[in-house]
Amino acid sequence: MSETSALMDTLRQEGISPDLLRAVEEYRTAHPLAEALRPRIPSPAFVYYGREVWEQALAALLCGENLLLAGGKATGKNVLAENLAAAFGRPAWDISFHVNMDAASLIGMDTFEGGQVKFRPGPVYRCAQSGGFGVLDEINMAKNEALAVLHAVLDFRRAIDVPGYERIPLAEETRFIATMNYGYAGTRELNEALTSRFVVIQMPTITEENLEKLLRTQFPDLNSKYVRQFALLFLDLQKKCDSAEISTKALDLRGMLDALRLMRRGVAAGAALDMGITNKAFDSYEQGLIRDAIAARIPAQLTAASSRLKKMGRFYGSASYTAEERRAANRCGSGRSLRLRAAVPRPEHRRHH
Repeated sequence: MSETSALMDTLRQEGISPDLLRAVEEYRTAHPLAEALRPRIPSPAFVYYGREVWEQALAALLCGENLLLAGGKATGKNVLAENLAAAFGRPAWDISFHVNMDAASLIGMDTFEGGQVKFRPGPVYRCAQSGGFGVLDEINMAKNEALAVLHAVLDFRRAIDVPGYERIPLAEETRFIATMNYGYAGTRELNEALTSRFVVIQMPTITEENLEKLLRTQFPDLNSKYVRQFALLFLDLQKKCDSAEISTKALDLRGMLDALRLMRRGVAAGAALDMGITNKAFDSYEQGLIRDAIAARIPAQLTAASSRLKKMGRFYGSASYTAEERRAANRCGSGRSLRLRAAVPRPEHRRHH
């Protein structure tokens, strides 16, 4: 439970309502968990930052509601869902929806075992029995006909009727948290009957302040000036997406974090950001626009070049820089924070008067 305690400490530091946090702790005390289910309690790799959203989500789950997190790309829907399960100390079942999803994939199906036909429970069934948190990922990818089986699970009946078997009431602790993106290929409008069984939070885009918190938490060795520059780079890409200059393929927070991990391993920033962000857009013109946005913030040869500098939290360049890259570097910080050097000294050209 140390991860849960650490998460709760973080929420206190973020100013989440003490009354809500106290109610969550009382919930955990009132609903002890069997030892066999403890491995299913998430250990979040990331923390969702956003006080208002946290307070809305906690209040909804404490009221026994099911939650639908709706919003665009990189708004932290799955991170929040995982964080909520960890905060309440409940086992989580991640259920990824797709166009071929059917009722049997959710509730369960018959299988032949030991010479007998037996019922093999699906993830929704097991979650309901165990008092877990079911994360219904990209719920608007599935056909509405398949989702109809969830109606009795999500409304006041709180039960699963399995044809040919018994009726299973949901454990009191059971909650379902659905996530959905708008406009992805293969998505569709949710059926009104299903939507009415959730309370809905429209997930806001991440703010500069919260993005910097995330970067500092994940990369404590990253110089503070570059924390700001990477945060601003993401927001620059977001603005370009909003104005339809580039597609949302480049608006990839996971990709930016991946690029920073590659830089830790010695990959230069230009190549790392190509791998994490730019190359996900397959149009060469769009790639050029993305690289221009990156170059305005991050020198292409920026890297964590030695373990000593990593510990000191400084990235520095290990190869020659263009004038544009040096100008970008100078906007980010002083020469003490960003030590630029040329692999091969460039000859100086002086004018003779």
